[in-house]
Amino acid sequence: MPFYRNLSIRQKQIAWAWAFLAVPVLFYVIIRFYPTGNAIMISFQNWNLLGDRTWAGLENYQKLVADPVFWKVFKNTFLYLIIGTPISLVLSFIIAYQLDKVRFMHGTLRMLYFLPFMTSAVAMAWVWRWFYQPVPTGLFNNLLAQVGISQIEFLNSTSYALPSVLAPAVWAGLGFQIIIFMAGLRAIPVSYYEAARIDGVGWWTVLTQITIPLLRPTIVFIVVFSSIGFLRIFDHVYNMTTNNPGGPLNSTKPLVLMIYGTAFDDFDMGYAAAQTVVLFLILLIVSLIQLRLLRSE
Repeated sequence: MPFYRNLSIRQKQIAWAWAFLAVPVLFYVIIRFYPTGNAIMISFQNWNLLGDRTWAGLENYQKLVADPVFWKVFKNTFLYLIIGTPISLVLSFIIAYQLDKVRFMHGTLRMLYFLPFMTSAVAMAWVWRWFYQPVPTGLFNNLLAQVGISQIEFLNSTSYALPSVLAPAVWAGLGFQIIIFMAGLRAIPVSYYEAARIDGVGWWTVLTQITIPLLRPTIVFIVVFSSIGFLRIFDHVYNMTTNNPGGPLNSTKPLVLMIYGTAFDDFDMGYAAAQTVVLFLILLIVSLIQLRLLRSE
């Protein structure tokens, strides 16, 4: 190619760099950006998957604002976030902090904690669903009956349903967060702890003044990753409430489950796309706020 031969070495390097970058850029345009833009476009249209798309303007968003079910689901989604994220963060840190000190069977214990993260969410949800069943089937109600406590309708109660669904979701994600925390703990230089030991500093001061501040990048990553996971929770809710999707009076229904039902049960793709745009904005805003707050402290 005469054009290529006439290029300088620097220009050839730039040309090859863009040639290699073209593959991931093209991938993201086709797989990521195009579907996102298409979803935003559909949110302003009426479409039932079979007929033609018709322009609806802001009709779907107006319907969303006036829908009481949406606001209930919106509240549930943030309950998963504000309850699940701090609980999982604290539990995973405590376990990782103690596990880091263990030397006997350390690898085996770490594997056991990580195992739930590798387990299928569907299988896990059905196992926990069995735990919550009434006597004589359910494990938890059988334990309550043995100590003289009346059985609890875990998945059929507007008060207990959401915490009952959230519990296995928190448990499933602990393994991954523990591994990340342990990697962060191992990255802290031992010299800091040796200096603190020589100075006679107590364990609480070491924890709050050395360990936690140096774990800030790890905490930022886990908080953002966990928050996105809880905002997008679906598998556990769907499989644990198949008889009554979303629980009694939509008490456990998150936004993702509402999007699924609107799209594939009601075939209202425009309304489902509007809900998807709202979820996207929530994920974006929450992630940016968390990154800003945690990095600025």
